[in-house]
Amino acid sequence: MSFELHPRLAADTRFVSDWPLCRVLLMNDARYFWLVLVPRREGLTEITNLPSPERAALMEETARAGQVIKAAGLPKLNIGALGNLVPQLHMHVIGRAPGDPAWPGPVWGHGTATAYDPAALAARLDLVRSR
Repeated sequence: MSFELHPRLAADTRFVSDWPLCRVLLMNDARYFWLVLVPRREGLTEITNLPSPERAALMEETARAGQVIKAAGLPKLNIGALGNLVPQLHMHVIGRAPGDPAWPGPVWGHGTATAYDPAALAARLDLVRSR
């Protein structure tokens, strides 16, 4: 079997990079610095489906994504693996700050996503790729 990205993730995100375990995606919502990490393994739905070394790698890559976001000046991270709408295992790593559109509540289901304009998208992708 080969890795395929769930159609909803493909529609809602932009490709950033492939790290050793995960495909790194940028959520196309300029209101938040929001990365999504998807282990490139077919058929995964839960963190518990990963062998122990790959679970550890997922946590390390999640921390790495968080460091990229924090280095951009965001004071708080929200990290989660919900999977209610998209069953494919994926980790959300979201930079948060007081005053953001959903603060202090969750970002899921809050308002309508604001797509990046081309220049801002290119800058955000370059920032993540450079780290």
